[in-house]
Amino acid sequence: MALLDNDTQVSTFAEGLDHAEGIAWGLDGYVYAGGEAGQLYRISLDGESVTEFANTGGFVLGIALDAMNNIYACDVGNRVVHKITPGGVVSVYSTGAPGEPFRTPNYPAFDGEGNLYVCDSGDWKADDGKIYRIRPGGETKVWERRLREFPNGVCLGPGGGYLAVAMSLNPPRVARVNIEADGGAGEIAILVELPSTVPDGVAYDEAGNLYVACYRPDRIYRLSPSGELNVLADDCEGTAIACPTNVAFCGRELDALLAPNLGRWHITRYEAGARGLPLQYPHLG
Repeated sequence: MALLDNDTQVSTFAEGLDHAEGIAWGLDGYVYAGGEAGQLYRISLDGESVTEFANTGGFVLGIALDAMNNIYACDVGNRVVHKITPGGVVSVYSTGAPGEPFRTPNYPAFDGEGNLYVCDSGDWKADDGKIYRIRPGGETKVWERRLREFPNGVCLGPGGGYLAVAMSLNPPRVARVNIEADGGAGEIAILVELPSTVPDGVAYDEAGNLYVACYRPDRIYRLSPSGELNVLADDCEGTAIACPTNVAFCGRELDALLAPNLGRWHITRYEAGARGLPLQYPHLG
């Protein structure tokens, strides 16, 4: 264990990954992550076993899982969302909407009906990002166009009525976009502004606190339901924490807060003293 700038204990959970960005908990009791050369890793809960069981040949960013432990991976190298079976079979789940293919598919999140929301960040500083929604089976449409400034990580909010979206630019912030009763994108609000940062990943705990991993600086924030912002962990040396990207609560009790480090080769565990808000794991057949 190590203590960084604010007394939060952090430790190395697993090592030997290739600059991982995406991370997720599977209902089969494993942690999953992706690598920059297309790797899909299956990691034991003690972090001791790291196995590459599939490869997309691209660059895997955010990932999500369904109830059968299939992985849905944003592959920015191939500009698709892949479906990867537990046995390692890779197929294309979506290439984007008709006439509007993916450019930078970055992070996916399921809702309770099996819709997969995918942030496409677009080009850096081009303000051309958008959010797609993939219906069960692969039908894809652009769902939200107003959040253009490099939308990055995304997660379903408590109660399932909105998405929290890490916006990396102009200004750096976390926004929320309501999910209307008809499934459309509704009102947008700012949950928090984070000047001089690059927000990347987001996750909620069961108490409604929002955790924000920042690619720059090497920092994890915690935002309370009342809007109080605190630094959970910060590493000025960039070693224990090194370009944290996505963030996820893992473990049978969802009490292990994990974040990969795109700048290095390990996953960091944070002793947050919290349990995660359960995610959606749809049955898609």
